Amino acid sequence: MSPVILLRRLLIPVLLLFIPAVVPAVAQVPPKGPHVPGQVGSKPPGGTADHGKFEALKQDFKSGPEVTKACLGCHTEASHQVMKTLHWNWDYTNQRTGQRLGKKNVINDFCASVTSNEPRCTSCHAGYGWKDATFDFGKPENVDCLICHDRSATYWKNPTGAGHPLYTPIMRDGQVVTPAPDLAKAAQSVGLPGRENCGACHFYGGGGDGVKHGSLDSSLLAPGKQLDVHMDAKGLNFACTACHVTQKHQWDGSRYDVHARDDKGQPKPGQRRDVATCESCHGLKPHKSWSVTDLRLNAHIDKIACQTCHVPSFARGGVPTKMRWDWSTSGRLRDGKPFQIRDDKGRPIYESIKGDYLLAENVMPEYHWFNGEIIYANAERVFDPAKAPIPINPISGSPDDPKARIWPFKVMTGKQPYDSVQNHFVYLHVFGPTDAAYWRGFNWDKSISAGMAAMGLPWSGKFDFIETKMFWPQTHMVAPKEQAVKCGECHRTDGRLTTLAGFYMPGRDSARWVDLIGLSLIGLALAGAVGHATMRLLFGRRKETHS
Repeated sequence: MSPVILLRRLLIPVLLLFIPAVVPAVAQVPPKGPHVPGQVGSKPPGGTADHGKFEALKQDFKSGPEVTKACLGCHTEASHQVMKTLHWNWDYTNQRTGQRLGKKNVINDFCASVTSNEPRCTSCHAGYGWKDATFDFGKPENVDCLICHDRSATYWKNPTGAGHPLYTPIMRDGQVVTPAPDLAKAAQSVGLPGRENCGACHFYGGGGDGVKHGSLDSSLLAPGKQLDVHMDAKGLNFACTACHVTQKHQWDGSRYDVHARDDKGQPKPGQRRDVATCESCHGLKPHKSWSVTDLRLNAHIDKIACQTCHVPSFARGGVPTKMRWDWSTSGRLRDGKPFQIRDDKGRPIYESIKGDYLLAENVMPEYHWFNGEIIYANAERVFDPAKAPIPINPISGSPDDPKARIWPFKVMTGKQPYDSVQNHFVYLHVFGPTDAAYWRGFNWDKSISAGMAAMGLPWSGKFDFIETKMFWPQTHMVAPKEQAVKCGECHRTDGRLTTLAGFYMPGRDSARWVDLIGLSLIGLALAGAVGHATMRLLFGRRKETHS
């Protein structure tokens, strides 16, 4: 072992006592999973009403809107509250950047965009009937109460039904292949949302289980402690609403406006805070002992997000996440028909309608400075193709930014169409009954033209494919503390934070003055230890002689 490496290994434990944590440098939607009882939300489970006894719900409901109309007979303000939320409008203006966001406005590197693809995409909308731009956002009966409140585990939306469930079963050869939900049973079962309610959409974003987020998938329906300490079905058993607190159907926690840090920390007992942050429960000094280790870990809070250490990897529950999507290879046919290629586990890795995929499990995050500000892509943003891969949602933050901390991310890469003359992203029409939909006609010119027309935007008529990347903050699948990232996984030359520049980190970086201070501290510590031992020895002998 070289002297330099030995020196660093000796220095790190000592330096960590005295050096700040970061020193800036100079210069398809399937049915919901099984009902998991006893989940703990922001409100205690149970209640004073048995909806199974309500005469208004003992009907032969023919549609979802009929159920909602019955709900509104008692819950008079519910639809009006929902209509003010991001879950309903898919439209949001970021107050910090002024940018208009929301699912119906932004572009991603999965299926690209919602507009012109509504009947498919709005199977995850909290409403009924959003099939095109004529949808009535002001009609109370269009709100879907059951998708969030059904506790029968039998209600689900038709993946291509514009938010409606099936109303008649799908039959094949005289047999029921897919049953239609029993709307009366679902209506009489209603209660506070559980993980299976939220997960019916959020676990399946991007077209499949675990595809999009990385740390949100069906393994969280009834996870063990090793997968998530908060959602552990036999432990804390948190529902999503335990952290994503709601008031008048407004939830805190959004990838459009992320709380990169929460300096207010833990509130006073009994004080309500509608903030989905670690600090809102654990405070600003979450490591409670007076040990040297805990003191140093608490010192890291200023510059390192809790998730950076406590989400050591994502896609840990046996469900892979999609890490890459290459649209440029799509459109290949066999005997004039679309086809799939599957891996040795039976998972699609190529589809004619989508192209090539890269799936992964147990993925170590990428780490970046992040202050919560994200600028999302749309067709108005011009970029330089020579600088590919183009970030679809570039994040902000740096070591000297007081609002920034080191955060873990899933970085999704892709290759997708863009306007090769005007150098901006394009909206795609992929789902629909005509050949203009790419999944039917496999014609990019028609697909892009239809997508841009639906947005009311011009394009040059010329396209190519460009490499992209997209940042997804990781905040779920919180591991037990014993599995948190260890000090040595970062504080070394080839550690997790190797690619982060602009600051000094013990064990990773070398600085002569720091090494000298470290040597001096070690020398003083050794001298103190030897001196202490010598004094004890001398005084011990004197005591024996005196006796």
